[in-house]
Amino acid sequence: MEEFAQFGSRDYFLMVLLLAFSRGMDFLSTWIATPNLVLEGNPIAKLLGWRWGALLNVAICFGMALWPATAIAVSTMSVLVAARNFQSAWLMRTMGEEHYRDWHIARIQETPATLYLICLAGNTLLTAAVGTGVLFFTRTIVGLSIGMGICGYATAVAVYTLLAVWRLRRASHRKEKRQQAVPSILVNGPGLKAPLADSCACEPSDFPGK
Repeated sequence: MEEFAQFGSRDYFLMVLLLAFSRGMDFLSTWIATPNLVLEGNPIAKLLGWRWGALLNVAICFGMALWPATAIAVSTMSVLVAARNFQSAWLMRTMGEEHYRDWHIARIQETPATLYLICLAGNTLLTAAVGTGVLFFTRTIVGLSIGMGICGYATAVAVYTLLAVWRLRRASHRKEKRQQAVPSILVNGPGLKAPLADSCACEPSDFPGK
């Protein structure tokens, strides 16, 4: 396979079909899991939404097909991402996006950070090890591209997961600070600092007949 596919050639259309399939599976798995993109981990995809995201991916399919190595690597990443999405998509769809998000956040908060990071490292590093092995033992463009795609997938999982956890921790700290500030305001507020009246404002003589 050549490093560059001529526009309109057989290799070019094969790469377009490969990219369309892999990106389509990523889109389908994402739609099943989170149709409102509440659980979307990619901030760029979440910002673009479905319409602009679809247009961008169509452009990627036709543009990236000119470089078969890159197209195969991206397709490998996309298929692995789709497989990861399908693994939990049924649970996300059944529980509902907001409910699943709250449930998932609660489980993360209950888990020690060290244990969570060790498990994440085991997941991503073992996957990257497979990709590294493919890169090391193959000499073809297709094999090298697949190896790069596997390593890229492992890197993406690590980066986006750590980004999501960091955002979660930051939001949790902000919530704790707000909760700590509320009692302080109540105690130190002007209403409670004002001296109490010496007597009731309504004396018995103010009522008729007394």
